[in-house]
Amino acid sequence: MQLNMKLFISSLFAVASAVHTSVPSMTAPSCSAGSGTVHYDKSVPDKGQFPKTQVDVCYDDTSVHVTFTAFEETNYYFNASQGTNDPIWQYEVMEGFIYRGTNDPQTYLEFEVNPNNVTFQAWIFNPSKVRAADHPLDTSYLTQPLIDGISAQTTLSKAAQKWTSSAKIPLGLFNVDNGQAKGTLWRMNFFRTVVAPATYPDQLLGAWSPTNESNFHMTPFFGHVSFV
Repeated sequence: MQLNMKLFISSLFAVASAVHTSVPSMTAPSCSAGSGTVHYDKSVPDKGQFPKTQVDVCYDDTSVHVTFTAFEETNYYFNASQGTNDPIWQYEVMEGFIYRGTNDPQTYLEFEVNPNNVTFQAWIFNPSKVRAADHPLDTSYLTQPLIDGISAQTTLSKAAQKWTSSAKIPLGLFNVDNGQAKGTLWRMNFFRTVVAPATYPDQLLGAWSPTNESNFHMTPFFGHVSFV
């Protein structure tokens, strides 16, 4: 009982601090007009130095396009035995958490890609909005991403110490009809994990909108994105 009470109180503090967080925003145009771009170089949760990371977002008639670029990369560390929807987040990935709407969501899409172009895509049910220990966190995998229209293309540039992944995610996953994305409002956050063979499983975490815990599943920290 005492442990459960401590977990409950900890969850309340997490929610309270997240509610008062100011979050970033961006605008994203049609891909024919360019893209919205954000950069981040702050670690989670201490907001210390982190390798520069860039995310570009735009939309077309059928899809949301997200391009992740990891700079200052030295490891390109992944597990070659892993496939679609395996726990690639244990190694190096870039991630987007995506929700159509303006509130702090309980359900959202988690998309990840690693330097080997392996992807993870699932709906996350997070009723506490902060992955509280006394609440469920459930995962519903999208098991046929290519058939669904989800794709990624990843290139490594070791001479430039970077890797880039361009992802395409169908609007229909978010109940946006084809050709109707302009004017829609979204909540998103973007993340990157950095780890080397010598430091595994300890990771350095970074985010566009840094959370106040080593926990990406905190939706009050999601930034605001407008499709213009």
